[in-house]
Amino acid sequence: MTRLSSRIRAARHATDPDGFRRQLIAPMILGSILNPINSSMLAVALIPIGQAFGAPPSQTAWLVSALYLATAVGQPVIGRLVDSYGPRLLYLTGTALVGLAGLLGVFAPNLWVLVLSRVLLGFGTSAAYPASMFLLRAESDRTGLRSPSGILAALSVCGQVIAVIGPTLGGLLIAAGGWHLLFGINVPLSVACLALGARYLPRSADLKETTGVRAAQRTDVAGMALFALTLTAFMLFLMDPRAASWYLPLIGLAAGLAFTLRELRTSEPFIDLRVLRGNAPLLATYGRQLLAYTTAYAFLYGYSQWLEEGRSLSAQSAGLVLLPMSAAAVAITAITGRRAAVRGKLVVGSVVQLVGCAALLLTDGSSPLWLLALIGAVIGIPQGLNGLANQNTLYAQADPARMGSSAGLLRTFMYLGALAASAANAAFFRHGATTDGLHQLSWLLLAVAAVFLVVSVADRSLHRIGRPPAADGNAADTPRPRRIGR
Repeated sequence: MTRLSSRIRAARHATDPDGFRRQLIAPMILGSILNPINSSMLAVALIPIGQAFGAPPSQTAWLVSALYLATAVGQPVIGRLVDSYGPRLLYLTGTALVGLAGLLGVFAPNLWVLVLSRVLLGFGTSAAYPASMFLLRAESDRTGLRSPSGILAALSVCGQVIAVIGPTLGGLLIAAGGWHLLFGINVPLSVACLALGARYLPRSADLKETTGVRAAQRTDVAGMALFALTLTAFMLFLMDPRAASWYLPLIGLAAGLAFTLRELRTSEPFIDLRVLRGNAPLLATYGRQLLAYTTAYAFLYGYSQWLEEGRSLSAQSAGLVLLPMSAAAVAITAITGRRAAVRGKLVVGSVVQLVGCAALLLTDGSSPLWLLALIGAVIGIPQGLNGLANQNTLYAQADPARMGSSAGLLRTFMYLGALAASAANAAFFRHGATTDGLHQLSWLLLAVAAVFLVVSVADRSLHRIGRPPAADGNAADTPRPRRIGR
């Protein structure tokens, strides 16, 4: 019996050659795909949901905004809680919330209850990523070795693959059982995460010896509230801009100013804005992230809705038309992912993005399917280039002492781009996902893509990132982040 118990314990703590516990990989990856799968599958479900509840695209756009508003606030908050209490409790709580949100979505009696389920999904799916990053760091401390790069790559690739195949998967699920399945699928995913997490994730008491899990930090509640108020006020106005709502932008500006002042002065800010001081290249990277994801998400949700309403395709057919976009994004990432240089990726990505947005002007209700699929494939190329290049740029430009805060802020700007895209879709599809609305949206995306190109070309610091060291052995070509005051 003793031998059997020892073998079971050994199996549960099996490691790969560098000491990393392999049983942690499954819960980390499964938990980390919850957000991208819920983000991307919805793209082809907005029209069926709108038809079910008699809601126009300007209202169903809140299904997108609600998830990203909750995620933008929830991820930094949960990241702090993970640092204080360890990953297990937050992972299990978050993934349980995902299952409850899925059930609420399945039985939602109206659109606004469905929006509430998306808010819960946003908070629930915010737990797995910071928990996974904590576990990687804990394994590095435990083994005395770097956490294997293959694990990080697996997390990144799985999330990206799920995000780009999401529309096709969503279309197939809708064809199989209606849009309710897109919410119902969260229930088995949640159960699987709970089972794996409860079995394999280490308890906080076991982590204290190697990571020193800290006592609860002071939570910047005021900063969270001001950040949420800023985003919500602007989103309420942008989703339905009219003169009678003049006060909303003023509230947003006032809350944003108060948030900025507080975060710069408090010792433990909700979002550390001090990473921006004296680092113009890093500011440019955040700007590119915002611009890139504004275009990417506006296309994903806008084009999907037009395919179903303007081109009269079923959700399943729309998902299949978007499959070349997914294939192009994955392929270009696989081809260029190991190349450290970023400037070429950003310039090519911005130019191809311009071509793809301009091609939207050629579409109408009779456009052949091959053209629609080709446009998606073209747009997939910058989706595979821009995000990865911005991430690599960040690691070269950020102050190493504030790398965690800098990386978190990069994700925040991605969420802001998604919110801007949602507002744009609501504005141009106010009376339905028409061809005229798509063309108006494409003009905006052309302007955004043009700004992205200008920012990429004008940023001279990009030339040095990823270049080989000078022949004399000096690292002159590698940019050294400017260290900023604490």
